[in-house]
Parts: sequence; C-alpha cells; structure tokens
Amino acid sequence: MATTVIDHPLPIGGERIETKTWLEVRSPYSGDVVARVASGGAAEARRALDAADQALRHPLPAHERARLLDAVAALLRERAEEAARTISAEAGKPMKAARVEAARAASTYTFAAVEARKLAGEVVPMDASAAGEGKLAFTLRLPIGIVGAISPFNFPLNLVAHKIAPALAAGCPVVLKPAGVTPLSALFLAGLAEDAGLPAGWLNVVAGPAAPIGDELVGDDRVKLITFTGSGAVGWALAERAHRKRVKLELGNATPAIVCADAPDGTTAKLAANAFAGQSCISVQRIYVAAEAWDAFVADFVPTVAALKVGDPADDDTDVGPLISPSERDRVAEWVAESSGELLTGGNETADGLLEPTVIAAPAPEDKVQCEEVFGPVVTLTRTESVDEAIALANSTRYGLQAAVFSRDLRTCLDAARRLEFGGVTVNEAPTFRADQMPYGGVKASGNTKEGPAWTVHEMTEERLVVIDL
Repeated sequence: MATTVIDHPLPIGGERIETKTWLEVRSPYSGDVVARVASGGAAEARRALDAADQALRHPLPAHERARLLDAVAALLRERAEEAARTISAEAGKPMKAARVEAARAASTYTFAAVEARKLAGEVVPMDASAAGEGKLAFTLRLPIGIVGAISPFNFPLNLVAHKIAPALAAGCPVVLKPAGVTPLSALFLAGLAEDAGLPAGWLNVVAGPAAPIGDELVGDDRVKLITFTGSGAVGWALAERAHRKRVKLELGNATPAIVCADAPDGTTAKLAANAFAGQSCISVQRIYVAAEAWDAFVADFVPTVAALKVGDPADDDTDVGPLISPSERDRVAEWVAESSGELLTGGNETADGLLEPTVIAAPAPEDKVQCEEVFGPVVTLTRTESVDEAIALANSTRYGLQAAVFSRDLRTCLDAARRLEFGGVTVNEAPTFRADQMPYGGVKASGNTKEGPAWTVHEMTEERLVVIDL
C-alpha cells in the first residue's frame, strides 16, 4: 500500500515558509521517502533571526512561559505514540526506544516549566564589609538573548527539547537548525508549541544545509548563545569561529564500563540491554572486566547479545534497528573488520542490510573500535588485572562524557567516581542511564557544558547586579 508523502514548510515567525527545494526524509530501514521538508538557507535563517529579534522585544512573563511549557508537555503525553512513530520513521529507532524518548521529552518540558517559575537571582550580603554598609544589593537573572540551536539526528525529539524548553524557560527566543536527515520531530515539537499558544517568533525552525544556516547563526551579533550537539570536529570548530558568543557543546564519547570481581547480580543484563543503542553518545562501548569475573561474564554476555532481535524499527519486538545511513553502516563494519581483537559474535550484515550487534574481545588500544566513538552496535571486552588498570584504560581516550563502575564495595565505587575523568559516573547502573533533570555533559573532548533544564537555563541567562543606596 502506497504511503502519502507529506510536504512540510518551515515554521518561521508564525508563518509557513516554502522554498524552491525540498529535503527528502528517508527511512533508514527501507530507504523510502517518508516526508519532504522545505530546505532553507541563509535567507531563511536571516528571516528567522529577524522574527526572533521581534519576539525578544515583547518579553513573556515567567508564569506565561511556564504555562506554555506545561501545555507542550501535556500535548506530548497526549500524542506520545505519534511522536514515537515519527522518531522511528525518520531515525530508524526501534519503537520501544522511541516511546521512551517521547516520554522523556515530555519530562524535559515539565522540568523546564519548573525552572521558569523559580528563575531568580540572589541577595548579596552587603554589610559583610564596611564598604557595603547602608547598601542593599541583589542580582537578577535575565535572558541572554536569541539562542541558536543545532541538534543531531540520534535523539531528534528529546535533544531538541533539551534546547528549546530551557531557552523558552529562560525567556530566550530560538532559531533551531535540526539535523537534515531527521527534521520531522523538531517540526512536530514546533507544531505543539504553536498549539499551546506560543507567540510568533519565539521558535523558528530552519532545516537545510549546515554551512549557510550555521554561518548566519555564527555571524549575526543578535545570537548570543549557540547550543550544539554533534561531532567534536564540528563543535570545536564552531566554538573557535564564534569566540565572542557563548558556545555550549555536548559532544561524543567512547563510553566505558568497569566490571569488578564483586560486581552485583544483574550487571551483565544491564550492560547488554544498553550496549546496542549504538547511535547514542553514552551507548556502552568499552567494557573492562576483572580477570576473576571474565569467564562468567563472557559466558553470560555474548549469548544475551546474540539473542537481541535485529530488524524493522516499526516492529514492537525489535531491539536493534538500522544505522542512520548505509555509509555509516559500512564505516562501522570497516572498523570491526580492522580490529585485531577476537570477534565473539556479530560483525555481519543481516538479510535486510542491518549490522548485527557485535562483540569484540581483546582489541588493541589503537583499534578504532577501542579509542574512537563507534556510534554503532559494537562493544569491546577487555580483561583487566586490577581496578587501577581498568580506570587507567577507561581514561585513556580523549573523551569524557559518562562512565560506569560495577562493584558491591562502596569505597571502590567512590574512588572510581573521583578518578574517572568523565562528566558523569554511574554506580551499578549502565552509563547509558540519563534522567532529564540531571546535569549531563562531558569533559575533555566531550564538551564544555551541562545539559538538564536547571543547568541550561542558568547558561542561557545573564546575571545583573543591582545596588541600592539606602
């Protein structure tokens, strides 16, 4: 049965803008066109910035911003299945994971609404010094200005939510450039915001080629902050070009997990369940297993991985879907073939062209699957002789987003949490775990910011001091 392909214009300044060219959004699984989106460029980006500038001239009070965010959260919950199917269709994400993402996006908006209601400065204790006697001082937190947001393909709904919702909570209008291969979820969110009553100009979406849109966001002085999630090379280059703006980066990882000899029951299941999200910055990639636990862990882990169902992401039973494109599948397969480690399971393509979940034992430190971000369904296993060795190996890449340690010994876990050079460390939980109210972000090459509405709202506001002579 033929599927009707819907054309989507760009929501800019309260209007629906069509251009002369269209982006074809294709299913990563079938290759079929699922929708077309108007392809914007420099002119549309400037139009969006003009609309955002006009919106900023008519500030929304905190209670209204909170009401709008709560309304979007409610609409997301009402239309959660539609949101999940949109995610699955454009990103190839299995429905069970897409439903989780849709629920998390609603949570992100709810937490942002909380931050809008409690956004406030601080009182400065002026009489703490003689110079301050007779003075009253306090700070205000004011919107930084227009936010330029650039989002990736792998979480096309919730990572967009993590940029839009805090910006609106802070009182900042947004010009959003979603990933070109997954713009539909962003447009879906923009539609919900309009349905909730968000005035024109506060959220503008410009899909299209990165260079002309990015150039406008970088070059226009009205954009005060750029929030970017994506590849390290692009992110750090963006920060260098926009050195007079706040540029907040959430980048990649080669996520490690340390399995100690006394790891609790259920460790293998947690890691197997979270190792093959694949296209996630915190998908488990490197597992360091204590020598005493090695045989039992491998005997349990490999069959669990081999039993994962690979296939159509629209199937409710599917565990692992396609990579975003054939070129990405081929790149990951090439990295697997290049590795000097022992292939324990996977490494092949399925009949419908998907990459099997893959486990490699004892890779060389310089293997790409070990030192770079794979961004695919591949996990390496490395036997270690001590916790110290495991921590050193976990720290040995340039990345530092999130890591995990599994042990029944609290001292071991806390010591590892202090020594692991990562923005977040989970204890007896997969490093893939994220709740949306958490501060989430990396160190080293993995970024320079913390996401989570409370932290992002702080980044998107400026502190202004007021001193009153009494």
